[in-house]
Amino acid sequence: MHLSDMKNKMGIPSVTRNEMQKTVMKLQIFLAGALILFGLTSHPMPAQAQPFSFAAIGDVPYGPSTQLAGLISRINREDAAFTVHVGDIKSGGSLCSDETFLEVHALFQQFENPLIYTPGDNEWTDCHRFSNGSMDPLERLEKIRAIFFGSAMSLGKRALLLEVPTGKDAMYVENRRWVHDRVTFATLHIVGSNNNLQRDMKSAAEHFARDAANRRWMAETFARAKQRDDIAVVLAMQANTMFEKWPDERTGFNSWLEALESEAKAWGKPVLLIQGDTHDFRIDQPLSGTDKKRVENVTRLIVHGAQGANATLVDVRTDRPLQPFSFRVLPLQGFN
Repeated sequence: MHLSDMKNKMGIPSVTRNEMQKTVMKLQIFLAGALILFGLTSHPMPAQAQPFSFAAIGDVPYGPSTQLAGLISRINREDAAFTVHVGDIKSGGSLCSDETFLEVHALFQQFENPLIYTPGDNEWTDCHRFSNGSMDPLERLEKIRAIFFGSAMSLGKRALLLEVPTGKDAMYVENRRWVHDRVTFATLHIVGSNNNLQRDMKSAAEHFARDAANRRWMAETFARAKQRDDIAVVLAMQANTMFEKWPDERTGFNSWLEALESEAKAWGKPVLLIQGDTHDFRIDQPLSGTDKKRVENVTRLIVHGAQGANATLVDVRTDRPLQPFSFRVLPLQGFN
């Protein structure tokens, strides 16, 4: 007896090969749709990239605290995901007092969104100066760490949990790292006054240990970004690292600059450096390699500072991976 005859005797309707293929195809389409709907596929549909902005400031306040208070008010009116302060929370000729540090800390807490701060040379490196109170720079550094970096949280009303160094670099609590929409951010404790490489002072040995820790933190930052397939890395520090100087004029920065060249070239994607110290707003591409060719994926922003303490709003478009950054100045002067 043929199979078709058996089906007829059992009351099972006959189905052609084409009809069967159509039925299987419909079932496959239905199952694929269900898998996508419930997130069970091995390759989920990517979320649409969303632009965001963050603020960059530094070298403020250089006078009355009202200067910083006004800048905070200005930034709080913007849609900035967070603010990065690249150090120098006092002028180079004022006292390195606990009272100054505590006053600025209280102001930092007035940011509506997270505030991430990295120290400058005016807070500790230069505190041995008579005008600064003839204080011990290393003692002042420990006070800065105690006041501003007592936990892994950022400052600001909406604090952000940040990554901090561990193991042998755990003492460098001021170095922080976080990720926002496929962009990795990190602060590096690199300061002016030749990055504290002042060989006539007992604190010069501090430079070499911190410099090595900074290079390890930076290497780890790029490695993490590569693992996540991020589109860009942002590094924030206080010092203008003197790209244009001869090596013997920037001895405190040379080893870090060499490491930056190596990491940036291996990374190959956009790198944004945020620096302060010299107070002159600038956007450039200052890194030249050992081959004398410009490293074109590295862009630098030097923030406003001192008496012209404006903010810079950095707009980030993660859907433009080749050129994700653009910049807007938020002027403090004339703002009410």
